[in-house]
Amino acid sequence: MAQELRSMKALSAIRRSHWLALGLSEEDLAKPKIAVVNSSSELAVCFAHLDGVAKVVKEAIRAAGGIPFEVRTTAPSDFITGANRAGSYILAARDLVTNDIEAQVEAAMLDGMVCLTSCDKTPPGHLMAAGRLDIPTLLVIGGYQASGMVEGDHVDIEDLFVGSVGTLFGKPGKHSVEEMVPQAIRGPGVCAGMATANTMHCVVEALGMALPGSAPVRANSEKMFDAARASGARIVEMVREGLTPRRILTEAAFRNAIGTVLAVSGSINAIKHLQATSVEAEAGVDVFALWAELSQTIPTLSAVRPNGDVRIEQFEDAGGAQAILKQLGDLIDPEALTCTGRTLAENLAGYAVADPEIIRPVDTPISAGPSIAIIKGSLAPESAVVKLGIRDGSRPEAFDGPAVVYEDSQLAIRHLTAGRIPKGLVLVLRGQGVKGGPAMGGGASIVLFAIYAAGLARDVAFVTDSQLSGLCLKGLTIAEVAPEAAAGGPIGKVRDGDRIIVDVDARRLDLDVSAEELARRPGPASAYPIPAPGWLGQYRRSVQPMSTGAVLGRDD
Repeated sequence: MAQELRSMKALSAIRRSHWLALGLSEEDLAKPKIAVVNSSSELAVCFAHLDGVAKVVKEAIRAAGGIPFEVRTTAPSDFITGANRAGSYILAARDLVTNDIEAQVEAAMLDGMVCLTSCDKTPPGHLMAAGRLDIPTLLVIGGYQASGMVEGDHVDIEDLFVGSVGTLFGKPGKHSVEEMVPQAIRGPGVCAGMATANTMHCVVEALGMALPGSAPVRANSEKMFDAARASGARIVEMVREGLTPRRILTEAAFRNAIGTVLAVSGSINAIKHLQATSVEAEAGVDVFALWAELSQTIPTLSAVRPNGDVRIEQFEDAGGAQAILKQLGDLIDPEALTCTGRTLAENLAGYAVADPEIIRPVDTPISAGPSIAIIKGSLAPESAVVKLGIRDGSRPEAFDGPAVVYEDSQLAIRHLTAGRIPKGLVLVLRGQGVKGGPAMGGGASIVLFAIYAAGLARDVAFVTDSQLSGLCLKGLTIAEVAPEAAAGGPIGKVRDGDRIIVDVDARRLDLDVSAEELARRPGPASAYPIPAPGWLGQYRRSVQPMSTGAVLGRDD
């Protein structure tokens, strides 16, 4: 023991020497030491502005009596780091973010952290790290990108995405892709619309892990910088108060976050990210079960694109996540503790929704719920997810037809392009799950847009063990089927011509093949049709099932 104490003192002296050499004083070393976690990157516009945000946060921490240390993590952007390996790096990078933070913040024994959160996988990566490390943590929302106009029409990344796929079928839409390219993104930040990034930004606030009124927000706006300054000051107070994430990330917080996603018909990716956060925080919350419960009562209160015509700017101006939480009232849990040190109810006391037409009260909703449903059945014994959006009858909610099976998304797209997929079929894309993809790569989102561009959105159902982009809301699509094909799930034994029945009202996804026949059938010829070298191979070997939110395995 004496030798161990001497070693600790020696290391402490060396740490002091390092930090003094950085320009800190002995007085500084007694102050709260705060990590400013920055994913700044010149690769993607999502993160291009975060150095400026970090500067503001660090100044505020110093002014509040703390010492900031800026650290960097990987910066996954769907449209940039999704270019190779069929997009497999996107979800796999979420866990790299979490581990990057542990390897720097936990290892250096810092007292708290402020995470600058931006594109899709950084918010869950930051939440997972907060839950794992359990040191005082705040997330600062990096904001969404500006978009432009073409011939008087507002165009953003969704329009460009739809137009790009439509061009494959000779249906580019009203404006050409070349016209939209310079206008769809007009500045830094995440995709406009209620896709995964803005959904997760709202989730962060609903969980109580960002200051009230933080999400969504225009990137580089004064409102965004005001929140950054306030967060820098607040994190020092949180360290002194000992307010840690596991006190905030309770079942009540998850209830509020799930209610928010349902009320805005957000990205289905939020489900696995919330489950992963629960696992890392050791909160013991079964997000899938809680989602099924809340989907019975939570209506849709706002119709932000791609769900409707409301733009994200209008949603922000109407009050954003704060207004959604206010309108939900007792349908969620207003007694949940938040990062302010107060309850959600206390934060919302006296708050008024700016535009109750954009963000409706629960007694006059856009549509009855659920906007997103968890379904099960013989084809999905554990779970599957279907996004319904605004339930106005424009999309089918039941389907019964023979399967046509693919393990190659590009082949499916070629067949759709060639008109070889007739009406009435259930297109099954498998081998694309967290192990098979790996990391749910494989291009399922492009297949879905191809179905839409081919004019089959109402006439073909789509079933996959992959995830989908938050921009996807086309036709009847059942995603994240679990167990996945690579883990021995029934989806791996489906054959062309097998009857598949989808019934959203009954929450069922069934394969009309007897259990005896299914047991006799071999699984896929290759469990892993997509090769995964390097980090992706490590991910494939370590990733756990969807019931964990696809966290990586741990020895403890």
